[in-house]
Amino acid sequence: MPELPEVETVRRGLQPAMEGARFDKVEARRPDLRFPFPENFVKRLEGQTVTGLGRRAKYLMADLSSGEVLVMHLGMSGSFHVLHDADASTPGRFHHDRGKLGNHDHVVFRMSSGATVTFNDPRRFGFMKIIERGKMDEEPMIALLGPEPLGNAFDAAMLAAACRDKKTSVKAALLDQQIVAGLGNIYVCEALHRAHISPKRMARALANRKGEPVERTALLVDAIKLVLQDAIKAGGSSLRDHRQTDGDLGYFQHSFRVYDREGEPCPTPKCTGAIRRIVQTGRSTFYCPVCQK
Repeated sequence: MPELPEVETVRRGLQPAMEGARFDKVEARRPDLRFPFPENFVKRLEGQTVTGLGRRAKYLMADLSSGEVLVMHLGMSGSFHVLHDADASTPGRFHHDRGKLGNHDHVVFRMSSGATVTFNDPRRFGFMKIIERGKMDEEPMIALLGPEPLGNAFDAAMLAAACRDKKTSVKAALLDQQIVAGLGNIYVCEALHRAHISPKRMARALANRKGEPVERTALLVDAIKLVLQDAIKAGGSSLRDHRQTDGDLGYFQHSFRVYDREGEPCPTPKCTGAIRRIVQTGRSTFYCPVCQK
């Protein structure tokens, strides 16, 4: 499933096509994705202008001139593709390559910007909802989310306070969306390696007896921010289904230090360890048992 860097990459790709543009025509080619589309989905979008395109955790959020918000989730295999009017006459453009996947193009937005934005989702685990802006804080999938890991609210003091009484591993705590929003298995593994913290260490070890952060907590926060920033610059990670809005793959998978690198030498300078794989809470964890303590 796409994590924060992949969703942010998609947001940035959609922004020029959608932000400030009007929905001239909307096509919902089936009645549902993971959930049924909202009542009057097409009518509520057509004629509305996207006043802003943001992201909260792994959700894309388009503010509409109606005062509502179109919330979009990629699910496991969802992707957006942008085709501009000028592209249609350019041989070899991406839309020709994707033509064979037309059966999975479930939603099409034709924007006043001249762009056609298509949502493709073979497994149909993605979804779209329309929510009143004033009721966003009441929406269950949004209300319980923790702070954004790239925001100012996410710092060592906040993380220590959230973890001081946790009886889970530090990896499990970082995957808890109520502690920090948007992190997934890949980037937690990568951040823990950069901070040289074992994924098996207890989460409460990030705080002292007073609930204040210890040295490793600040290192971990910095590592999380840096690995996310690096991944966004690389267009995210394409392991299975993720593509950018122009059809290109993400490239951060070529920079993984530990994820899916079982048995390979640890990339930490002077470390003699090899990457090991274990299973935590049903998910594969990759780490170096020598330099991650």
